[in-house]
Amino acid sequence: MTTIGCILAPYGNPPSRFVPFARTAEAAGLDEVWLWEDCFLESGPAAASAMLSATERLRVGIGVMPLPLRNVALTAMETATLDGMFPGRFLPGVGHGVQEWMGQVGARVASPLTLLREQVTALRALLAGERVTTSGRYVTLDDVALDWPPAAAPPVLAAAKGPKTLRLVGEVADGVVIDGDSGVSGARRAVALLDEGRAAAGLPPVAESGPGSEHPFRAVAFAQTATGDGAPARLRSSLARWQVDATSDEVLADHATWGSAEQVADGFRRFAALGVSTVVAQPTLDEPDLDGFAAFLGEEVAPLLR
Repeated sequence: MTTIGCILAPYGNPPSRFVPFARTAEAAGLDEVWLWEDCFLESGPAAASAMLSATERLRVGIGVMPLPLRNVALTAMETATLDGMFPGRFLPGVGHGVQEWMGQVGARVASPLTLLREQVTALRALLAGERVTTSGRYVTLDDVALDWPPAAAPPVLAAAKGPKTLRLVGEVADGVVIDGDSGVSGARRAVALLDEGRAAAGLPPVAESGPGSEHPFRAVAFAQTATGDGAPARLRSSLARWQVDATSDEVLADHATWGSAEQVADGFRRFAALGVSTVVAQPTLDEPDLDGFAAFLGEEVAPLLR
């Protein structure tokens, strides 16, 4: 079964919008809502906490928290607290951060890959209830353990785009968040690189690592999605914001899905065929009816994929 979610982007959505949207998404039957902790907008854990408390079954993911802003112990504490209050419903995603933003706050590091490796490794250990002592380039912990670790550690997902980062994520993380500007062809390349990293760590490929497997790996893909009048034009405009020239129909078809519920479901199936277990619809930034979009996904698209 393919898990279906929707992104609530921070652009144009003030904090007051988050709880009502979470309730709408849950009522529509969506499995998940995903947030972006982009600088300098809303806090991911704060928003996730409010959304989780306002709903009963909805899972909330953050795709992703920029690690240079955070001490790994704090990320572990926030994650464990949310999981303790809402077991199995919080999905932490992390990344090495947008370097320009990290520079603005004095947190830019010389080796983002080393930071990602050290933080993900330590975060997974802390969430598993281990007592951690380590002295790395960026992570130093001296006999640190959580007093209230999760009963079952949530998967630590990491964003990845470049080849080196994708290989690293395949090696050290529990899952990946694939950007919405990657498209189907980009997701295919990403899975191949993730598999290289997993092979180096002696782990099975992504397609063989779904829920219930011995070494589960959760592949989350953000998929540019629209429906209703003017959907292709809105998608082209949205993709241009991410530096994707989708003026040709071929590029648009690779990078986005639109149309009726069946057409959108077919688009999501292209990701599922690659081993992606969770497809998260990324609405255009000028989506005229975000609540209606969530209802369309939950009530019309999701049943076609279950």
